[in-house]
Amino acid sequence: MPYIEKSENPIVDLSYQFGVRIVKFYKYLNEKQIYVLSKQLLRCGTSIGANVHESIHAQSRADFINKMNIALKEADETDYWLRLLKDSDIINQKEFDSLEKDVKQIIGTLVKIIKSSKPI
Repeated sequence: MPYIEKSENPIVDLSYQFGVRIVKFYKYLNEKQIYVLSKQLLRCGTSIGANVHESIHAQSRADFINKMNIALKEADETDYWLRLLKDSDIINQKEFDSLEKDVKQIIGTLVKIIKSSKPI
């Protein structure tokens, strides 16, 4: 996948690549005329990486943690929409499993980052 520059930070790369997958999945869902749900998934799925990227230049530790928490909330929402699409039989188990694996990895990574960033 094209990417302008590779980061030294795995969550930056992981969330960016996931965003690219979500954009492509959005196009696929639109071909199936699933407009409203695909738009919801596009918004939250790409917002994860945007918030992670914003955290790079956070003004303080609190700002960094806040941006990571927003990214985590967006990842949780993405997981919700993916489950809804699967349970509504709009996407199949294989499509779901592929994206679900990535979003769960992102959620786990964000939780670890947030916990390790909070002062003791």
